[in-house]
Amino acid sequence: MAFEGLADRLQSTIQKIRGKGKVSEADVKEMMREVRLALLEADVNFKVVKDFVKKVSERAVGQEVLKSLTPGQQIIKIVNEELTALMGGEQSKIGVANRPPTVIMMVGLQGAGKTTTTGKLANLLRKKYNRKPLLVAGDIYRPAAIKQLETLGKQLNMPVFSLGDQVSPVEITRQAIAMAKEEHHDVVLIDTAGRLHVDEALMDELKDIKELTKPDEIFLVVDAMTGQDAVNVAQSFNEQLGITGVVLTKLDGDTRGGAALSIRAVTEKPIKFVGLGEKMDALEPFHPERMASRILGMGDVLTLIEKAQSSIDEEKAKELEQKMRTASFTLDDFLEQLGQVRKLGPLDELLKMMPGANKIKGLNNIQIDEKQISHVEAIIQSMTKEEKLRPELLNSSRKRRIAKGSGRTVAEVNRLLKQFEDMKKMMKQMSGMQQKVKKKGGFKFPFNPF
Repeated sequence: MAFEGLADRLQSTIQKIRGKGKVSEADVKEMMREVRLALLEADVNFKVVKDFVKKVSERAVGQEVLKSLTPGQQIIKIVNEELTALMGGEQSKIGVANRPPTVIMMVGLQGAGKTTTTGKLANLLRKKYNRKPLLVAGDIYRPAAIKQLETLGKQLNMPVFSLGDQVSPVEITRQAIAMAKEEHHDVVLIDTAGRLHVDEALMDELKDIKELTKPDEIFLVVDAMTGQDAVNVAQSFNEQLGITGVVLTKLDGDTRGGAALSIRAVTEKPIKFVGLGEKMDALEPFHPERMASRILGMGDVLTLIEKAQSSIDEEKAKELEQKMRTASFTLDDFLEQLGQVRKLGPLDELLKMMPGANKIKGLNNIQIDEKQISHVEAIIQSMTKEEKLRPELLNSSRKRRIAKGSGRTVAEVNRLLKQFEDMKKMMKQMSGMQQKVKKKGGFKFPFNPF
C-alpha cells in the first residue's frame, strides 16, 4: 500500500517527541532531519521537501509551542496541518456546468489507466451523485481502446458513444455532446487518446477538443507507481493544456507515494480522486486531511464510516439489532452479515483506518486471509435450513456431512459453532447493558456489532 514506508518513518520519528514534557530547538531540528529523509525516501520532490520542512520548523520553534504544556503534541499537530496543506488542504469537488451536460475530459499518457478510470468515475458519479453519464470513446489510436470502453460500459450498464477509429476525435466529441443533450445525459466523460510520451500532436488534438467542448473539468490520470515522472508529466500537461485536477491511479500498489505529495505543490492543481484497486468501485474522492491523518497513524474514521454507509443495508442492520436483543440471531443472519462486511473491502486495509492501529506491532505485515471467510460461508451454506435455525441439532453425523459438503474439517465446523455461540452470549450481554444505561437516563448509542 502507498505511504507505508513514509508512514512508518514519520510515526517512528514522531513517537520520539510525542511524550516529551519539554522540547528544545535541538529536538525539533533532529526531528526535521528525520522528516526530511523520510520524505525524500518516499520520492517526494526535493523542492517540495525543502519548503515543507522550512514551514514546519518555523512554526515548531515558536515560543507558544516550546513553552506549552504538551509541546510534543503541538508539533505533531503542526506536522499534520502542514502535510494536509501540502496535499491541497481540503477535498476539491467536481465543477458542474450551469446548463447540462457537465463535460469532463480524461487525459494522460498510455498505461496510466485512463480508460478504466473513466469507467470508474462514471460509476462513482452515478452511484454517489445520482448522475446520468455518457462515456465517449475518443481514443482512436490505441488498439482495442474503443472495445475496452464499450466492454466497461456493458459491465456498468452505461451507454458508450463511438464512431469507430476512422472519424476524428474532435468530430466524435462534437456528435457525442449533441447526443448527450438530446438524450438528457447530465455528464459526458471523454476518454481521449494517450501517447507513450508527451508530444506536440497529442497536445494539439487535446487543445482542439478543449476548444470545441469548453470542458468543466480536465482530469489528468497519472500512474502513482511512476514516482517523480508522474510529477513531470503533470507539470507538462498543466502548462500546455491547463488541467483542473489529477486522478492518481494504482495508489494501492507498492508505491512510495511521493507523487501524491508532490503533484499538488508543483502544479497547484488538486488531486481529485485516487484509484485503490482493480474493481469498478475502487475509486475514491481524495481527502487531504484524511490521508495526512492516515500517514501519521491517526486513523481515517470518516472514510471507514462512509464505506459502511455505502455498503451496509441500514434496514437489515436494524433488523439484526432487534434479533440480537431478542436472542433470535441465527447462522443465516451471520452469513448475511459476513457478506455485508466483505463489501467494505480488504479487512487488513479497513483495520489500518482505525485510530491507534499504527501502535499494533507488525500490523503492516498482517495478511488477513480472505479465504477464511469463504470457508465459514461454505460451512454454513452446507447446512440445512433447520440446522441454521437450530445449531443444537448438529450431532456428530450431521457435522461430518457438513464438513464433507463444504470441503472443510469437522474441527473447523466445531470451531465455527463455538465462536457463533460465544458471540451470541456476548451480544446478549452488551444488549442488556445498553438497556440498563437507557433506563438510567444515559446516552443510547447505536448498536451494531458489525
